[in-house]
Amino acid sequence: MADDEMWDVTDIQGTPTGTLHRRGDGPVPTGSFHIVASVCLVSSSGRVLMSLRAAGKDYPLAWEFPAGSALRGETSRTGAVRELAEETGMVRAPDDLVLVGRVVEERALFDLWVARIEGEPVPVPDPEEVQDAEWVTLDVVHQRWQDGVFATPWNARFDQLWETLEQRVAEMRDRVDGA
Repeated sequence: MADDEMWDVTDIQGTPTGTLHRRGDGPVPTGSFHIVASVCLVSSSGRVLMSLRAAGKDYPLAWEFPAGSALRGETSRTGAVRELAEETGMVRAPDDLVLVGRVVEERALFDLWVARIEGEPVPVPDPEEVQDAEWVTLDVVHQRWQDGVFATPWNARFDQLWETLEQRVAEMRDRVDGA
């Protein structure tokens, strides 16, 4: 994750304003946002892929779904797919993603996506980003959230999106391949 990483600055609807922001230069201007996207990958058995943040990152050794900021020119979907691949080695196409919802945060628009994958492929974590990754039930995710071991921003995200996430995970689990 380089400090020369550039983000599109957006309005509250997520439309790029034409301004760029360099990661590491502090927050985007007040009233502006950048896109943060995450993927809850759902196996055909209904388990989901969680990742444990690396010790050197913000919110060290906290759980989350693979996530990160969309880079200049990326959509939320393409940013989410890139982050999933970078952090876990799991590859999905942008069209495989189904939106759970968007949370408007102080300076970010956070989009949570779900995508299905056949089986439970072995994750290949990027050690600079992710210390560990594992397939767990949604009940385990909920328990870890309640236990306070998720990265702090996930509390408000789950408060707003949990019920819809449960529905989308069930839909992904029950979906027939090719549907």
